[in-house]
Parts: sequence; structure tokens; C-alpha cells
Amino acid sequence: MAPRFGLYIHWPFCAAKCPYCDFNSHVTKNVDVDRWDAALRHELKRVAEETPDHVLSTIFFGGGTPSLMAPSIVEHLIEDAFGLWRQGNEVEVTLEANPTSVETDRLREFRAAGVNRVSMGVQALNDRDLRKLGRMHSTVEAMQALDIARNTFDRVSIDLIYARQDQTPSAWEAELSEALGLGLDHLSLYQLTIEQGTDFGKRHAAGKLRGLPGEDMSIEMWDMTQELTTSAGMPAYEISNHARSGAESRHNQIYWTGGDWGGIGPGAHGRLTVAGTRLATETELIPGAWLNAVEKLQSGETVREALSLDEVFEERVIMGLRLRDGVDLHGMECRPDPETVAELSDMGLLTVEGDVLKATETGRPLLNSVISKLLT
Repeated sequence: MAPRFGLYIHWPFCAAKCPYCDFNSHVTKNVDVDRWDAALRHELKRVAEETPDHVLSTIFFGGGTPSLMAPSIVEHLIEDAFGLWRQGNEVEVTLEANPTSVETDRLREFRAAGVNRVSMGVQALNDRDLRKLGRMHSTVEAMQALDIARNTFDRVSIDLIYARQDQTPSAWEAELSEALGLGLDHLSLYQLTIEQGTDFGKRHAAGKLRGLPGEDMSIEMWDMTQELTTSAGMPAYEISNHARSGAESRHNQIYWTGGDWGGIGPGAHGRLTVAGTRLATETELIPGAWLNAVEKLQSGETVREALSLDEVFEERVIMGLRLRDGVDLHGMECRPDPETVAELSDMGLLTVEGDVLKATETGRPLLNSVISKLLT
């Protein structure tokens, strides 16, 4: 039986680079819509040629800022995908959007193009912190965009970042309570992480990024997040993602449960099972180089690597333990060391139920350490 299958389509362009962002995003004012439309559609067909047995379940437009895409490109890609693959019931089509007025004006066009779920990068619910995060929208614009999104799409999610500069637990409690009162079905809640190579990373290394919470305060905010979302009927189904029952991101679950996805666009990663072999793929990072490669070489792919059984196992553990339901290792040839599993269980960090490994409530905020120990 073909594995669960989705498409990840990466639009690499942004109006501005956020200081915390380490995604493959590039600021540009001019995009040749016709060239990008043709190149992305070509790559879609290339992936389809080697996955004829796959059944399409999800499409995810990420970035970058895909809400800056011409709606015509989104429409063409959705139409092509539906023509190239058989579809499962109710294909989930998600587009990431920013709540600036320019992008909000396009939401109805994206709905007409076939998008049925929007993930909106709100990030904060006060203007001071939005400015610190380098965001180009205001709180008022975010609320206006959410009103339009809820009246346009069946499903709406927002992203928020917490453990920000000078943010107190009481301030985060008020902000999260406000978000939970918006009547949404999905929240992605991320603790601010300082990544190397970002503007925040450089400022932090120079000792100029002040006001970040210490470990104890970050843990307090984590605990508060779990308590408030659970009480509101939106418990964490994954480390950073919270949803009402049935509203979980089906696309991201493909990643977390070992499914297949085709990575389309600059810097997109993919996992494809071809002739019984699981392949890891990557594409050219630089947008112009990717576009030229597709046009001249008929492929933007730069990496295609067959994964060993050990590598497949490690990916399943790393991704699957992020889920509250844990990782099911049934049918896998590789297994974790029983003594290590027993040790982590005795420490109250891991549970074992048959072939299913789960991080406990104590283990979830320490997941990186749990996984490192498990795979050593």
C-alpha cells in the first residue's frame, strides 16, 4: 500500500527578513510570475512521474511568504496536482499567510484557487513586540485579517511566539488567553529560539539581545501553555501544536508519522518511497539558481540519497516522539536499546506500550535530551 503522501511547495520570497527566522527566505521586489509558474509546475510533474502509485492527501504552501504569491500560480499548482495524482478524501490545502493588508486582500482569491486552510503568522498580540520581532503588521491588522480568514476558510490556524524579550509569564498568560478566545481550531505556539546566522543570533552572540527569559521562566511559560490550552479544549497533539479534536494539521502529521512528501521549490526537502527505497531529497537553496536549474537542467534537485534502515528508524523516532500519541515502531527492523528505554522509563521520561514509545508529560519539555539518549 502506498504511504500517505503530501506536497510541500516552497515560495522563498518575503517582503522583509524577520530577525529570528532561519528559513530559506529572500527579500526581493521583482518576481517573474510566468517563469516561476512554469518552473514550479514542471517540478510538480517531475515528482509525479516517479510516484504514480501515491494518493495525494495534502498540499502545503510554505515559505518565505506564500501569501505574496500570485493567486494564479497557486491555482495552477492545485489544478495540476489534482490532475497528476489520485486524491484522498477532502485533500487539505494549506497556505501560510501574513496579516498585512496587502496579503489579506488576496485571501478570497486564494480560497477561489482551492486553498481550504490558512496558517497565519500573527506571532504576537501587541504592537511593541511585533516591532521587536520585525513583523510588518499591527495588532489591528492581524485581527482584521483573522476576521476575513474565518469568514473565508473552513479552517484557520495562527502562529504565536512566546518567551520573547522582556515578556513575563503573566503577560504571556493574558496573551494566550486572548488567542484562545478567538474561536480558532488550531494554534502553533513556539518558544523563541535563537538560531545561528539570524540577526537575533548575531545580536545574541554580541551580548546585545537583552531581556530573554531564563530557563526557570521559560519552563513556567511552557507549563502555563499546556495548562491553558488543555483547559480550553486545545491540548498539544505535538510539541508546539494545539488543536481541537479533528482539527490537527494533516500535512504536518505526514512528517511526524513517516509518510512521503514531495519537496517543490528552492530549499524544499522531501521524502519519497520509490521502488521500495526511502529517498531523502533536497533542492537548490538560492532562488535564481533553482530557477535556472529547472529551466536548463530540468530539475531543481541537488540531493537524492537512499536512507538506510538505521536512518529511517532515527527519523521516525525524532519526528514521532514529538506527537502526544508517540511513535509506533511496528514493522520496523531497527529498535532502540532496551536498557536505554528502561532507564528513560524509570526516570519518568518515556513510556512503552507494545510497539509505541511516548514521551511523558515530564519528558516532553526535555524531548531533545530524551531523543539524544535514546539514539546514542
